[in-house]
Amino acid sequence: MNAPFKLRPYQQEAVDATLRHFRQSDESAVIVLPTGAGKSLVIAELARLARRKILVLTHVKELVEQNHAKYQSYGLEGGVFSAGLKRKENRHQVTFASVQSVAANLDQFRDEYSLVIIDECHRVSGEETSQYQRIIELLRQQNDALKVLGLTATPYRLAMGWIYRYHYRGFVRGSGDEQDKPFQHCIYELPLSYMINRGYLTKPELVNAAVAQYDFSALAQDRFGEYAEKDVNQLLSKHKRVTRAIIEQVMELATERQGVMIFAATVDHAREITGYLPENQTALVTGATDLKDRDLLIQRFKQRQLKYLVNVSVLTTGFDAPHVDVIAILRPTQSVSLYQQIVGRGLRLDDGKKDCLVIDYAGNSVNLHHPEVGEPKPNPDSEPVQVFCPGCGFANIFWGKTDSDGRVIEHYGRRCQGLLEPADEDGPAGQRGRPEQCDYRFRFKECPHCGGENDIAARNCNQCHKAMIDPDDQLRDALKLKDAMVIRCAGITLSTSTGKTDGTLRITYHGEDGEELSESFDFSKPAQRIVFNRLFGRRFANSQAPKTFSRAGEVLEMQALLSAPDFVIARKQKHYWQVQERIFDYQGHYRKANEV
Repeated sequence: MNAPFKLRPYQQEAVDATLRHFRQSDESAVIVLPTGAGKSLVIAELARLARRKILVLTHVKELVEQNHAKYQSYGLEGGVFSAGLKRKENRHQVTFASVQSVAANLDQFRDEYSLVIIDECHRVSGEETSQYQRIIELLRQQNDALKVLGLTATPYRLAMGWIYRYHYRGFVRGSGDEQDKPFQHCIYELPLSYMINRGYLTKPELVNAAVAQYDFSALAQDRFGEYAEKDVNQLLSKHKRVTRAIIEQVMELATERQGVMIFAATVDHAREITGYLPENQTALVTGATDLKDRDLLIQRFKQRQLKYLVNVSVLTTGFDAPHVDVIAILRPTQSVSLYQQIVGRGLRLDDGKKDCLVIDYAGNSVNLHHPEVGEPKPNPDSEPVQVFCPGCGFANIFWGKTDSDGRVIEHYGRRCQGLLEPADEDGPAGQRGRPEQCDYRFRFKECPHCGGENDIAARNCNQCHKAMIDPDDQLRDALKLKDAMVIRCAGITLSTSTGKTDGTLRITYHGEDGEELSESFDFSKPAQRIVFNRLFGRRFANSQAPKTFSRAGEVLEMQALLSAPDFVIARKQKHYWQVQERIFDYQGHYRKANEV
């Protein structure tokens, strides 16, 4: 049976990747396609090919309607189960449903389904009690081989990081040893730049906000990287002149433009913005807008009866108005996924549309073409950097810093994300082992019992399984002792005590308040060389180029690349302090040197 519609090449590749994966495995999978790539076509084709019952879930009625309409437009018949659309049909082979409506009527979904497709699947949390997980659990009871496929443009959540574990290009997502991802595999991914360069999406024209910008940098963020509405309102209330100047510039830039979407920070902010725009050309949509009014306003905007659409957090997904050619961002966010969703509203193709102006007035400093690294940005100066694994050679992408020549001078990666093929990769399909994550660690906690390297947050050694001392407990216990000294190490200096370059190396640890502790390693003694290389050689150049030093002189020549510990603990002997512990890669409650 031929398809009643023609897929673009990448859409066909996504469909083929899905069929290939689910023929070999029942493990959940994700397809990553940018906003505007036509996910509904991929869903329609997969639904058309299915021989048994499938359920297509999403979180807003607009997307339920959109996906269903696309499927129906090819002469295929499917059901709709959505309270918002006043339809509850569940007897068709293919059902398009809202997750809220299905979760509220689980007793009506006791048939055997072969596949669940989740659109905008970055909204799925790992919690077993969530609506998505409850639905999947119920359907698994009827069919333990249930396939679960997610589609999204942005496969990460701020508090979780990446929503999947394994990527088909041979790497693992996440820097620690965490396993609790809602999906197992990413089986197909297409970057935004691919779509723009090949003319499938409109080019975003990033405009410098020359008039004024808000500065949200002083506000406290929650664990999702967002800000308290009260704090934002308080800041914005002091900058009414800035808001007016911004809107005047937006109107000026939009003189020859078709449709303008303005993303406000709060409801009060959105009302203020709306007050500066021409009343007869402007609509305001917030979470509190009556649903009928909202549908009417959006319809008028899509029909170009209104030019400006101001909204607060409600039109970032499931909204499709191809004529939009100006995006003004007046809200702060640390989420690259949210930022991409916002900009994506203006990237759909339309007749006569050459580009889409994107103006960021909130100083978000997000690189639209560079997705999340998967961890929250450790500081404002961080940028994505490439770090090669000394163990397997994989090119990791971590947050980090570079010098003026582009060389990586610091990075915050913990474990290599490369995937190593199992030894029995030539075995028959279905009997092959799963690829293993490379076990090389750039930051690690060493087990005092067996010397094994563990994630810096590990409680028990992954090799000997014994409990490891928590660094906070080490510091707390040392601080209680009268004969112990703890310094926050701000740096180290090296010297050779005798002037001989192959003899004794002296390391001086400098505390941030001027304290000093020293220890020596005699390189003529193999045991001391081994200890030095285990502590410092292994961590050389941020662990990017571990080195085995044989002479003190070698270390002196390269001392700039030697990693310093975060804390040093010493105990008082008769006439001197003896270094007993060096805590590297510290993450805990205590402040490190020079951190404010």
